[in-house]
Amino acid sequence: MYKSYSMELAGRTLTVDVNRVAAQANGAAFMHYGETTVLSTATASEKPREGIDFFPLSVEYEEKLYSVGKIPGGFNKREGKASENAILTSRVIDRPMRPLFPKDYRNDVTLNNLVMSVDPDCSPELTAMLGSAIATAISDIPFDGPTSSTQVGMIDGELIFNPTSAQKAVSDLQLTVASTREKVIMIEAGANEVPEAKMIEAIFAAHELNQEVIRFIDKIVAECGKEKHTYTSCAIPEELFAAIKEIVTPEQMEVAVFTDHKQTREANISAIKDKLAEAFADKEEWLGLIDEAVYQYQKKTVRKMILKDHKRPDGRAIDQIRPLAAEIDLIPRVHGSAMFTRGQTQICTVTTLAPLSEAQRIDGLDEMETSKRYMHQYNFPSYSVGETKPSRGPGRREIGHGALAERALIPVLPSVEEFPYAIRTVSETFESNGSTSQASICASSMSLMSAGVPIKKAVAGISCGLVTGETDDDYLVLTDIQGLEDFFGDMDFKVAGTHEGITAIQMDIKIHGLTRPIIEEAIARTREARMHILDEVMAHAIAEPRNEVGKYAPKIIQIQIDPQKIGDVVGQRGKTINTIIEQTGVKIDITDDGAVSICGTDKKEMDRAVEMIRIITTDFEAGQIFVGKVISIKEFGAFLEFAPGKEGMVHISKIAKERINHVEDVLTLGDMVKVVCLGKDKMGRISFSMKDVERTEKEQQKKSEQQAADAEHLD
Repeated sequence: MYKSYSMELAGRTLTVDVNRVAAQANGAAFMHYGETTVLSTATASEKPREGIDFFPLSVEYEEKLYSVGKIPGGFNKREGKASENAILTSRVIDRPMRPLFPKDYRNDVTLNNLVMSVDPDCSPELTAMLGSAIATAISDIPFDGPTSSTQVGMIDGELIFNPTSAQKAVSDLQLTVASTREKVIMIEAGANEVPEAKMIEAIFAAHELNQEVIRFIDKIVAECGKEKHTYTSCAIPEELFAAIKEIVTPEQMEVAVFTDHKQTREANISAIKDKLAEAFADKEEWLGLIDEAVYQYQKKTVRKMILKDHKRPDGRAIDQIRPLAAEIDLIPRVHGSAMFTRGQTQICTVTTLAPLSEAQRIDGLDEMETSKRYMHQYNFPSYSVGETKPSRGPGRREIGHGALAERALIPVLPSVEEFPYAIRTVSETFESNGSTSQASICASSMSLMSAGVPIKKAVAGISCGLVTGETDDDYLVLTDIQGLEDFFGDMDFKVAGTHEGITAIQMDIKIHGLTRPIIEEAIARTREARMHILDEVMAHAIAEPRNEVGKYAPKIIQIQIDPQKIGDVVGQRGKTINTIIEQTGVKIDITDDGAVSICGTDKKEMDRAVEMIRIITTDFEAGQIFVGKVISIKEFGAFLEFAPGKEGMVHISKIAKERINHVEDVLTLGDMVKVVCLGKDKMGRISFSMKDVERTEKEQQKKSEQQAADAEHLD
């Protein structure tokens, strides 16, 4: 018989059904938040996976389109590969939970979240985060939880917990905080330049709410939780460590890792492994453990050097940033480019501008976001770390890093009205030794400015690390961690922002949470470093956006037409608009409110397209002067086309001042002629005159001069 548990969470009811469905999973929580329904399950293999030196955790977030009443597109009518949102949600579920599994646990574990219905007021992503934590906590899988997660928004300076979809649309903050009973274990944020103090307030307000949810989960675990199963430990035998230290002393290991050159350090470690393999040639049971043992030996050495001796592997001070460099325009012909280098981390970002019609369409569960005008993508090829392997497309890490940079830059982008372009930035990792995601933010900010995108402010990113001791107050925060400090440290705290405030945060940790002093110091340290990068490095490469887009970038002219005239511009089955495009070579986008964007590289042809649209959408009035093309000749006159789909007639009596007997005596097909509108004839057709153009132009010139004189007299 199943049990149901409920609590009020941010003004809505959260209900958890246990033992109702998925009974064969190690743990299952049937989650209901409002009318959002998610099935969260946790399963583990019976035995450890052989031949691995990591914990094989998989997190899945399955978006079913039936949850929002949609049928998938395409021929198969079936959900395909995970969307970007699903991948990012899987990562945000993974990050707070992974550190709470035993470090020597090698059994495969899968956390699956099936989204079955979506209430716009109750986030399915948050529901899945809570569901995974509950399913794992009540299962027999070893897990030092539970965790709880809260989303925070901010409208007019007021914090809002677990905001609705409508509130998110106008919020200046999108923050997710995960907590254990005592500490904050994960932070993910996008923000409109939120000050550091306000961000800290929001983080710990969410942490307090998380404690209420954890008490609720504790009650469920107490009544429904299974006894945790025993497992085969994959820890390195202590006698192996002792034998290694006899061959490679701690002082020798310190010399091996104490260098700022990644290749040198790797060569030193490789030599140590070869030495150990030779020494243990007769101990076959130890040979397969050498890599993991040396890794842990390095880790202990680096952590001791940093925490006790305040020595970093590359010799820097605790708060010192690696050597920095920035430049722009290194790639010819692209719309914008910039490169940012921090030590052995180097990113080149290329910006591409296009009409709004090339914005990315999104087919997902969020009804409010159906397209994406700004796209940031991040690539991490194997050569950037000196390795060789085939490219298989972006993985979850690459998608996550791209999304983080995108989130950091969105707050400074111009509005569509200010800059009617779709924008794509692609960050190519040339070299990697720590914090490439933050380098991509710096490079992208400069690349956008070099492309002439009028961003409001420059954005920079930096990462802090952490090494902890035995107690909460025994720790050291490191500014600008390199790869080794990331691998062997306890935290990767990434913060991006402007001079005014934070635009994005992503925090990954390997321990059971952070105290408030650590978080406050990390945020303060990243602000100090961010100011240095913005003022002393990026500003010297490019201080502000260029005044116009580059030579090879498309140009866009925006005009407004009467929405009632959209059909005239488009024409039957798109005939009129396609004719304009064919004749001028431009691209044209029209929105439902009558905003027309004309995109091209030839200013003359763009102006011609604008004139065609102006003629099509203008009601002809007597006295207007046009240039038209002769498309048909009759005995009584000639028909002229002034724009696709817009025609009028010049009667034979209005062609020349003198009498003519045949239209062909003056006009031939294809002639371009100037005419003045006379209004409509008896048959309702637009009537024009060629012979009255000169007189009309003189009258209009005289009238214009008189108006100018009258205005000058009034002044």
